Amino acid sequence: MSGKRRSLFGLVAAVVIGVAAMQGFSWWSRERLGPQVAAGAQPGDIHMIASVTCAYCAVARAWFVENSVPFTECEIERDTDCAATYNALMAPGTPVLLVRGRRLVGFSPQSLADALATPRTSNPATP
Repeated sequence: MSGKRRSLFGLVAAVVIGVAAMQGFSWWSRERLGPQVAAGAQPGDIHMIASVTCAYCAVARAWFVENSVPFTECEIERDTDCAATYNALMAPGTPVLLVRGRRLVGFSPQSLADALATPRTSNPATP
């Protein structure tokens, strides 16, 4: 194997190992936070504004169910009040999580845990 090929192979191997490590950490983090979020969430604390075509909404929904996290949900295509709330929040996409009056765009178990750890805020857009 020539020196250039060996260097390229080494670079590709390093990238593959790095990506695998990041994916493993991400999985571990999601798994670790499930019980913490479930313990801190009460019914009514988490409301997800979703879209029927949103893949991240499906991931969030599955994570909530898998970890027994209480949440409510509405879909902007099927519920006019939901669409109005979504538009009022001027969110750039779905899911939008309303967590104790705090708006989170996207799904991140860590952001969710952080939001549940902070005191409740008042937000007129919260359903």
